[in-house]
Amino acid sequence: MKKKNYVKFALDLIMALLFVLFFNKQVLGGLTFHEIAGLGFAAAYFTHIFLNLQWVKKVTLNLFNKKLPWKTRGNYLLNLLLLVSMSFIIISGVLVSRVIFPNIHVANERWFQMTHISISFVVLILVGIHVGLHWQWVVNVWKKTIWKHEPKKVWIGYAMKGATVLILLFGLYKMSETGFVNRLSSSGTILGIGSQEMSEGGRGMKGESGDLAFKHSNSDSFRSASGERPTNFKGNMGREHDGGGNGLDVIVTYTGIMAVFVILTYYLKKLTGRMKKNKRGKSNQSLQRTMN
Repeated sequence: MKKKNYVKFALDLIMALLFVLFFNKQVLGGLTFHEIAGLGFAAAYFTHIFLNLQWVKKVTLNLFNKKLPWKTRGNYLLNLLLLVSMSFIIISGVLVSRVIFPNIHVANERWFQMTHISISFVVLILVGIHVGLHWQWVVNVWKKTIWKHEPKKVWIGYAMKGATVLILLFGLYKMSETGFVNRLSSSGTILGIGSQEMSEGGRGMKGESGDLAFKHSNSDSFRSASGERPTNFKGNMGREHDGGGNGLDVIVTYTGIMAVFVILTYYLKKLTGRMKKNKRGKSNQSLQRTMN
């Protein structure tokens, strides 16, 4: 296996670890770590894209080629969504920075801050789907770098399947515990508020009855995953969550949630592959009967 794959594997592992830690700004020194590690994550993410640049170029040039498989088109679209959303998180993080770039002031800063948090939950799902689609690659690299022995006993396979079920249930429990679905459903509302405000000429985030952002965003369902709490911000946006500043708790919680989408995507892909294989098999059998 090429050394490039080892580098990609290590880089992806580091990015995954950092990303889940960003969901609580109190871990490892608080906001300072959040912002500095955020810049490190940005560098790692764009390095990840650079390492896969040949694939990106090849697919982009053949995107309208009818021979290009739909599976490849789907992967390309998913990666494009990740690029756009990750870029927004990185840029908005810089715009609302309180430690590294404290002198940057932008209009609608509250919206950028809330959307920075909101989009992070969407990206967590996209990353889970991305990992699920490439899980076999992850397993192959793992086997060739860390665990080089194939399990020979049948019970090991059943144990791994049982562990998968437990991880799935744990992730679903954590989704319920953290109000993940509510946070996710609020994303569209917040994006809508930003579009409305900007289309009206950036008149600010205030409505006739007080804070428009707070009024429409159901901010109680959000807990700070990014920078400083906005000045005079209402609700529980500044309240810490998911284990306080315990980094291990944050990693376990959000890795568990991500694992839900990894597992569902992997087995859905596997099921789809089997269905296509069975369909081809039946077609070949029908063809052979016709020829006989």
